[in-house]
Amino acid sequence: MKFEIPPLPYAKDALEPHISARTLEFHYEKHHKGYLDKLRKAIEDKPEAEKSLEEIIRTSEGSTFNFAAQVWNHSFYWKSLRPGGGGAPTDGELARAVESSFGSYDDFAKRLAEAAKGEFGSGWAWLVMDGQGRLRVTSSSDAENPIQSGRQVPLLTVDVWEHAYYLDYQNERGKYVQGVIDHLLNWDFALENWKKARKA
Repeated sequence: MKFEIPPLPYAKDALEPHISARTLEFHYEKHHKGYLDKLRKAIEDKPEAEKSLEEIIRTSEGSTFNFAAQVWNHSFYWKSLRPGGGGAPTDGELARAVESSFGSYDDFAKRLAEAAKGEFGSGWAWLVMDGQGRLRVTSSSDAENPIQSGRQVPLLTVDVWEHAYYLDYQNERGKYVQGVIDHLLNWDFALENWKKARKA
């Protein structure tokens, strides 16, 4: 199987002022594409080369897992953002699911921010749907993600590796996280993932 990463779904300056074009240039061109190059080398002429990215994530470990998961995580992260996003979901059904699961949108936003800011070191904060159909906020370290277990379906993610924000915010991770939540979260993408998960 030939692995590729999709192009960014927007121009590199489209998320300014919350994420700069310079950050996207390094993050996408160097980090994301770098993980893809390392994955290709790691699985060359091995059985993993015939598996899907999701299969590699669920069945591998060590550096192969890290490279595959980081390719997947970043592709998912770019889609979790959009210019003019953020704030509460506009779809009524999804908005009610957020309120039912967290009490209110504000409680959800607070919990997501806490998960993102509280992840020690490198990692991710996620909005997921659990096996009972409820929405939950979770976090993961390094390259880990919810699809490993098969018990959670990711709907949105926030990258809290330092390369996601350091050029713009230095050590102020909280400002980056709040900017993403308030101005960039892509609820249309979350809705698409949520509908697919419910059908499944």
